Amino acid sequence: MSSQLRHSADPGRNETDEQRMDRLFDDLLQELRVMQTGAQLTAGFLLTLPFQQRFSTLDTFGRTLYLVLVCLAMLTTAMIMSTVAVHRRLSGRHIKDRVVAAGRHLLGGALLTVGLLIVGICVLLFEMVLNRWAGLAAGLGAGIVLAVLLLALPRVLLHEPRPTE
Repeated sequence: MSSQLRHSADPGRNETDEQRMDRLFDDLLQELRVMQTGAQLTAGFLLTLPFQQRFSTLDTFGRTLYLVLVCLAMLTTAMIMSTVAVHRRLSGRHIKDRVVAAGRHLLGGALLTVGLLIVGICVLLFEMVLNRWAGLAAGLGAGIVLAVLLLALPRVLLHEPRPTE
Protein backbone atom coordinates (compact mmCIF):
# COMPACT_ATOMS: atom_id res chain seq x y z
CA MET A 1 0.00 0.00 0.00
CA SER A 2 2.67 2.49 0.96
CA SER A 3 4.40 2.15 -2.41
CA GLN A 4 1.31 3.44 -4.25
CA LEU A 5 1.22 7.05 -5.27
CA ARG A 6 -0.50 9.24 -2.79
CA HIS A 7 -1.54 12.86 -2.86
CA SER A 8 0.33 14.96 -0.33
CA ALA A 9 -0.76 18.29 1.11
CA ASP A 10 1.25 19.88 -1.70
CA PRO A 11 -0.82 19.39 -4.87
CA GLY A 12 2.37 19.61 -6.97
CA ARG A 13 3.73 16.34 -5.57
CA ASN A 14 2.63 12.82 -6.31
CA GLU A 15 5.09 10.56 -4.55
CA THR A 16 5.12 7.34 -2.64
CA ASP A 17 5.79 7.30 1.08
CA GLU A 18 9.24 5.88 0.29
CA GLN A 19 9.97 8.65 -2.21
CA ARG A 20 8.84 11.25 0.33
CA MET A 21 11.11 9.77 3.01
CA ASP A 22 14.03 9.69 0.55
CA ARG A 23 13.42 13.33 -0.33
CA LEU A 24 13.14 14.35 3.32
CA PHE A 25 16.31 12.46 4.18
CA ASP A 26 18.19 14.08 1.28
CA ASP A 27 17.04 17.49 2.58
CA LEU A 28 18.22 16.52 6.06
CA LEU A 29 21.64 15.53 4.72
CA GLN A 30 22.02 18.87 2.96
CA GLU A 31 21.19 20.72 6.17
CA LEU A 32 23.66 18.56 8.07
CA ARG A 33 26.45 19.33 5.60
CA VAL A 34 25.97 23.05 6.09
CA MET A 35 25.69 22.82 9.86
CA GLN A 36 28.63 20.43 10.26
CA THR A 37 31.08 22.85 8.69
CA GLY A 38 29.91 25.73 10.87
CA ALA A 39 30.04 23.61 14.02
CA GLN A 40 33.55 22.41 13.24
CA LEU A 41 34.82 25.93 12.57
CA THR A 42 33.20 27.21 15.78
CA ALA A 43 34.70 24.39 17.85
CA GLY A 44 38.11 24.98 16.28
CA PHE A 45 37.91 28.69 16.99
CA LEU A 46 37.02 28.06 20.63
CA LEU A 47 39.86 25.62 21.09
CA THR A 48 42.40 28.26 20.01
CA LEU A 49 41.28 30.88 22.55
CA PRO A 50 43.26 29.62 25.57
CA PHE A 51 46.44 30.15 23.57
CA GLN A 52 45.71 33.86 23.12
CA GLN A 53 47.41 36.34 25.43
CA ARG A 54 44.14 38.03 26.49
CA PHE A 55 42.64 34.70 27.65
CA SER A 56 44.67 34.83 30.87
CA THR A 57 42.94 38.09 31.82
CA LEU A 58 39.47 36.47 31.91
CA ASP A 59 37.79 36.35 35.30
CA THR A 60 35.72 33.45 36.63
CA PHE A 61 32.67 34.50 34.59
CA GLY A 62 34.68 34.60 31.35
CA ARG A 63 36.39 31.26 31.98
CA THR A 64 33.10 29.63 32.94
CA LEU A 65 31.41 31.03 29.84
CA TYR A 66 34.29 29.73 27.73
CA LEU A 67 33.97 26.22 29.18
CA VAL A 68 30.19 26.25 28.67
CA LEU A 69 30.78 27.23 25.04
CA VAL A 70 33.27 24.40 24.55
CA CYS A 71 30.71 21.97 25.99
CA LEU A 72 28.03 23.36 23.66
CA ALA A 73 30.36 22.97 20.68
CA MET A 74 31.05 19.36 21.62
CA LEU A 75 27.32 18.69 22.15
CA THR A 76 26.55 20.20 18.75
CA THR A 77 29.15 18.01 17.10
CA ALA A 78 27.81 14.95 18.91
CA MET A 79 24.24 15.63 17.73
CA ILE A 80 25.37 16.08 14.15
CA MET A 81 27.44 12.90 14.33
CA SER A 82 24.55 11.02 15.95
CA THR A 83 22.34 11.80 12.98
CA VAL A 84 24.87 10.18 10.69
CA ALA A 85 25.42 7.25 13.08
CA VAL A 86 21.69 6.57 13.34
CA HIS A 87 21.43 6.48 9.55
CA ARG A 88 24.47 4.24 9.13
CA ARG A 89 23.31 1.81 11.82
CA LEU A 90 19.68 1.61 10.70
CA SER A 91 20.01 1.96 6.93
CA GLY A 92 18.30 -0.83 5.01
CA ARG A 93 15.97 -1.83 7.85
CA HIS A 94 12.89 -0.26 6.26
CA ILE A 95 12.42 2.29 9.04
CA LYS A 96 13.50 5.41 7.18
CA ASP A 97 10.53 7.30 8.63
CA ARG A 98 11.98 6.80 12.12
CA VAL A 99 15.49 7.65 10.93
CA VAL A 100 14.21 10.88 9.34
CA ALA A 101 12.22 11.77 12.48
CA ALA A 102 15.23 11.14 14.74
CA GLY A 103 17.47 13.10 12.39
CA ARG A 104 15.09 16.05 12.38
CA HIS A 105 15.03 16.11 16.19
CA LEU A 106 18.82 15.88 16.42
CA LEU A 107 19.23 18.58 13.80
CA GLY A 108 16.78 20.80 15.68
CA GLY A 109 18.83 20.30 18.84
CA ALA A 110 22.03 21.10 16.96
CA LEU A 111 20.42 24.25 15.56
CA LEU A 112 19.54 25.33 19.10
CA THR A 113 23.06 24.71 20.39
CA VAL A 114 24.60 26.56 17.44
CA GLY A 115 22.35 29.51 18.23
CA LEU A 116 23.45 29.42 21.87
CA LEU A 117 27.07 29.20 20.71
CA ILE A 118 26.70 32.29 18.55
CA VAL A 119 25.17 34.28 21.41
CA GLY A 120 27.80 33.02 23.88
CA ILE A 121 30.69 33.76 21.55
CA CYS A 122 29.39 37.31 21.06
CA VAL A 123 29.28 37.78 24.83
CA LEU A 124 32.77 36.33 25.30
CA LEU A 125 34.45 38.27 22.50
CA PHE A 126 32.87 41.62 23.31
CA GLU A 127 33.74 41.12 26.95
CA MET A 128 37.35 40.32 26.07
CA VAL A 129 37.69 43.29 23.73
CA LEU A 130 35.54 45.88 25.57
CA ASN A 131 33.84 44.97 28.84
CA ARG A 132 31.15 42.80 30.41
CA TRP A 133 28.28 45.19 29.65
CA ALA A 134 29.27 45.37 26.00
CA GLY A 135 29.44 41.58 25.95
CA LEU A 136 25.98 41.21 27.46
CA ALA A 137 24.56 43.80 25.06
CA ALA A 138 26.15 42.05 22.07
CA GLY A 139 24.81 38.71 23.27
CA LEU A 140 21.33 40.17 23.69
CA GLY A 141 21.49 41.67 20.20
CA ALA A 142 22.66 38.39 18.69
CA GLY A 143 19.92 36.53 20.54
CA ILE A 144 17.25 38.88 19.17
CA VAL A 145 18.56 38.58 15.61
CA LEU A 146 18.67 34.78 15.87
CA ALA A 147 15.17 34.61 17.37
CA VAL A 148 13.82 36.69 14.48
CA LEU A 149 15.63 34.68 11.80
CA LEU A 150 15.25 31.18 13.23
CA LEU A 151 11.86 31.39 14.96
CA ALA A 152 9.81 34.33 13.73
CA LEU A 153 10.69 34.24 10.02
CA PRO A 154 9.64 30.59 9.48
CA ARG A 155 6.33 31.28 11.26
CA VAL A 156 5.67 34.33 9.11
CA LEU A 157 6.45 32.36 5.95
CA LEU A 158 4.20 29.50 7.09
CA HIS A 159 1.20 31.80 7.42
CA GLU A 160 1.89 33.89 4.34
CA PRO A 161 -0.51 33.20 1.47
CA ARG A 162 0.95 31.25 -1.42
CA PRO A 163 1.50 33.19 -4.63
CA THR A 164 -0.83 32.27 -7.47
CA GLU A 165 0.54 31.58 -10.89
